[in-house]
Amino acid sequence: IPIVEKKVANRVSKAVDALIAAEPKGEESYFVTGLPMAEDTFGIEMFHQMGISAPVAAMVIFLLMLFFFRKLILVIAPMGVAILTILITMGTLIATGNTVHIMSSMIPLFLMPIAVVNSVHIFSVFFDRYQIYKDREKTLKVVMKELFTPMLYTSLTTLVGFGSLMTAPIPPVQVFGGFVAFGVFVAWLLTVTLIPAYIMLFLPESKLENFGAVIDEKSSKARSPLAELLIMSGSFTRRRATPILLVTAIVLGISIYGITLIRINDNPVKWFVKSHPIRIADTILNKHFGGTYEAYLIFEPPATPQTLHRELEPTIHFLDQEAQSTEPAMASIIATLKDRLAAREKGEAAAEKPNPINVLEGLSQDLDKTTADVPEDNVALWDEIDTLSAGLEDERTSLNTFKDPATLRYIAKLQKHLAADPVVGKTNGFTDIIKKVNMELLGGKTEELRIPDSPAMVAQASLLFQGSHNPDFIWHLVTPDYRRLNLWLQLKSGDNRDMESVVKDTEAYLKNNPPPVPLNHAWAGLTYLNVVWQDRMVRGMLMSLASSYVVVLLMMMFLFRSILWGILSMIPLTVTISFIYGASGLIGKDYDMVMAILSSMTLGMSIDFAIHYIERARELYNMTHSWPKVSEIMSMAPARAITRNAIVIAVGFLPLLLSSLTPYKSVGVLLATIMILSGVGTLLILPALIEKMQKHLFKRIKEDEETAVDIDPVSMTIRVESEER
Repeated sequence: IPIVEKKVANRVSKAVDALIAAEPKGEESYFVTGLPMAEDTFGIEMFHQMGISAPVAAMVIFLLMLFFFRKLILVIAPMGVAILTILITMGTLIATGNTVHIMSSMIPLFLMPIAVVNSVHIFSVFFDRYQIYKDREKTLKVVMKELFTPMLYTSLTTLVGFGSLMTAPIPPVQVFGGFVAFGVFVAWLLTVTLIPAYIMLFLPESKLENFGAVIDEKSSKARSPLAELLIMSGSFTRRRATPILLVTAIVLGISIYGITLIRINDNPVKWFVKSHPIRIADTILNKHFGGTYEAYLIFEPPATPQTLHRELEPTIHFLDQEAQSTEPAMASIIATLKDRLAAREKGEAAAEKPNPINVLEGLSQDLDKTTADVPEDNVALWDEIDTLSAGLEDERTSLNTFKDPATLRYIAKLQKHLAADPVVGKTNGFTDIIKKVNMELLGGKTEELRIPDSPAMVAQASLLFQGSHNPDFIWHLVTPDYRRLNLWLQLKSGDNRDMESVVKDTEAYLKNNPPPVPLNHAWAGLTYLNVVWQDRMVRGMLMSLASSYVVVLLMMMFLFRSILWGILSMIPLTVTISFIYGASGLIGKDYDMVMAILSSMTLGMSIDFAIHYIERARELYNMTHSWPKVSEIMSMAPARAITRNAIVIAVGFLPLLLSSLTPYKSVGVLLATIMILSGVGTLLILPALIEKMQKHLFKRIKEDEETAVDIDPVSMTIRVESEER
């Protein structure tokens, strides 16, 4: 079913379903599929899924925070920040005139975890500190002093990660990246303003009486299983730093190998689960018919001012010959036509694609005007004029590139070559019409299923087809001036890599078998368009990821005032990205749109934990000058904050696995993987690296000769005592 634009595909398919439903039921089955329908239907279903998945994810996150913080009134605030962030961002997107397309509709899903992360950090540290001070204001000041800088930089790095997408050469990606970056800023601003205000206004001391971690816990019995596990992991990283780093190196090596196996590919039909009617129809129709995926290969002669003049040279030569006529008046007529020819050539040369047929059609009109006053009784002159007119028509016909039998035979050979490709189910072209009509003209003999031997016979076959029941169909395959030909390919697969293989095979054939006349060619169609989109997306995303990685690295060096600490902070991020890409390559998962977009989120979320860990660890080391003591403290409250964040986001988005759309499933799995790997990388790899590199990392920190700081790792209280050296 040919449609004018993709956005009507779903409506057309529903109309077809209505017609099918009106038919008497029989044993036959009806199937409707195709790329336009898949892409349009996906856009519609995604909005429906968004209305289900986003609230479910929000609800799970809400319940997890309630489990961790145990106060309903407390966890309302982070959810309020997330909802406000999404409303402000999406409202701004729509108010600025942007369309809510497939990518921008996913903005709420990405903003939900980002908006919650900082709030969870604040409440997690507030939860661990409150019982020390038993005063909201004092606790809040301590918390914000400790977290403000890390939260600022984690938000900036996330903003840089998504903001870098604005450099991608695809407008929808630019809009997505720009508005997620804007949402990150909004989330940070709301978090550092509304959350403290909410605590002071809506959380009186009376409601916080039993709130927070118990500070007098001296034994493991008083600690939660999570806290006990984290304390054990802190001790483990000090004792087993070498094995941890060795395993990390092995995993990194395997991941790098897996990255070399990554297969860049996508197919909009595969955005639906296998049980979806579109997927079922796609499988059945491609099994029984030529193919449901379409691509078009367009041929035309070169169109430049130089080729225009070259194609008009025979006409100029013809006019010079006609100027030698014995009729004196013909010289004047020819001179006028040559002047008009030069003027029309100059005008046509300025066109985007100069066409000599336009010049000759205009010249025929000039001839009619020039000879309008010639007396009808001047028979000899009119004979010369008729000869001139017929000659100009012959010149024009000679420019009909695709009436030339040799050129059409070349196209037919290309079709035969393409038909041998297992991906290509069928090719349809102007050549098929001409061969079929020629066979019928010559008695229906199969040996006459061929291209006729002259342009006149080709023109006759074309004219006869135009007298059939579907005369306009021919113009889908060739233009009326016979200078552009459309070769219509039906493919059995819509995978971008399969389309790419057809393109490469065709390009190789055209290079090794040049056409009889100069021809330019270009690809078109949704299947090919997806390949172009993917190529630009991948290149754009990789450039964005690389540039933002460098920017984040420089930001880390600036934040920690150290090249070494800056590089160290990037290790969990590097391991996370490498593992995700490497695992995808090893298991054969295609690198698609979702993976490309989530790379930006990896950049922000992975570095988030590292910043909080390193910033706090350096602060504690400045006070204790003892890495073992710092490591023990870091395995308590800071580790709990990081772990809570990782669990909240990872588990919160697992409900996306229930979606009928595979990109949503991918978002759920990849987000959970990103959070888990980032948390593990921060809590295991970073301390192991610091354990081995502490002499180099802390060499700038000198002990104070007058005082020493003793930190009780359980209560997190600080006692400063004078010591005699």
